[in-house]
Amino acid sequence: MAERVYSFTIDTEVAPALIDDMFRYMIYYQLLPRPANFTNIGMLTHEKVPILTFTLLGPAGTWFVHVKVIGSTPILVEMTPTPGTPSTVLDELKDLIITSIQIFEERVRRTTLYFAWTEEGVHHPEEYPRARQRILDSLFSESMLLLFIIFMSLSLFMFWILGPLTPIMLMAIQLLMVLYSDKIVLRMGRWRITEENPNVYLLQYHLPYPEYRRVAMSYGPKILARIKDEIYQLTLGRGREIDCKVAQEVFQKYGITCIPELMVAKKVDVYSLVKEAASRFGLPVPKITISNIMLPNAAAAGPSPSRGTILITTGLLVQLEEDEILGVLGHEFSHLKGRDPLAMFALTAAEYLLRIYVLWPLAVYLPFIYYFLAFSAVYFIAKFFEAKADLEAAKVIGEPQVLAEAL
Repeated sequence: MAERVYSFTIDTEVAPALIDDMFRYMIYYQLLPRPANFTNIGMLTHEKVPILTFTLLGPAGTWFVHVKVIGSTPILVEMTPTPGTPSTVLDELKDLIITSIQIFEERVRRTTLYFAWTEEGVHHPEEYPRARQRILDSLFSESMLLLFIIFMSLSLFMFWILGPLTPIMLMAIQLLMVLYSDKIVLRMGRWRITEENPNVYLLQYHLPYPEYRRVAMSYGPKILARIKDEIYQLTLGRGREIDCKVAQEVFQKYGITCIPELMVAKKVDVYSLVKEAASRFGLPVPKITISNIMLPNAAAAGPSPSRGTILITTGLLVQLEEDEILGVLGHEFSHLKGRDPLAMFALTAAEYLLRIYVLWPLAVYLPFIYYFLAFSAVYFIAKFFEAKADLEAAKVIGEPQVLAEAL
């Protein structure tokens, strides 16, 4: 009986020229340190495509799995188990391979130059996540759990200043923030995405580590901004798409050693993806804004679907393929459709008013018990909203496995 082959693909942002290095990383850090589990480890090249092969051994040799990882685009993995191999082993092996690739991607990102543009020609520098940005993103998006925590803490101090007016003031402020959260989040972004300006263009250059150190020490934000502007003027500014050859010439002009094989250009039609997700949920297309930050994230805000805003970071566009981005957008549209921000406001408002006017003695004399119960209840409901969004996105968008890997 012929052995059955199980195969799957993995999308990666790693440049084709670095696939060899990625396979070596997997060999030296994942496979060789576990000789009791892995054997027949090797690398070969077929038609200029690198291939990693190894065998996973079962206990006492009762079964084994031959594995072939082909460095194509996307990466193709073929697993051939012998009879008697537990099905859970294949799932664990798949997770190991995906995790190893993700770890290598993270290592590569540390020495990568990223540039992003839209066709409107307004340039903003690429940013890396700062504490303030992460707090703002959490405050006005998703389930707004952080907003509840901040208001619970703030109320303890304001109550002694404003007295009986504190509950009314706090609820009014929080309600205004929820009602205008779409406008607040819209202002957090750098670029507006519209039907007339639908695309985001990305360029990644994976520098060798010595060159990256030299660039980091010698080139400040102003020089990188000039490089970015020149690439734009020679491509999008002339009605052409981002071209690696043009980027190479600009890099060399500024004295940056350029290896074309380590450069990747990408175009993402963000508006079409958001429109497709909105269509599947039966909702109008919300306002779309792009935050030029390398932290992969997306967020939905707004009191209702008709007043929704979707914020997407360039980091998400870099790391995910279009089917994965669509799944993440489905998660956010579930929040909009369910009016989850308003639901969380109603929950936190009810808890606060109940605490002030009914359960105040318990909150004062048994604060640890009360706040533990209150936080636990709100946290559970917030996680329920997240799980609901995941399930609804998987049902409406389809491809739950792609969604799980993206999230």
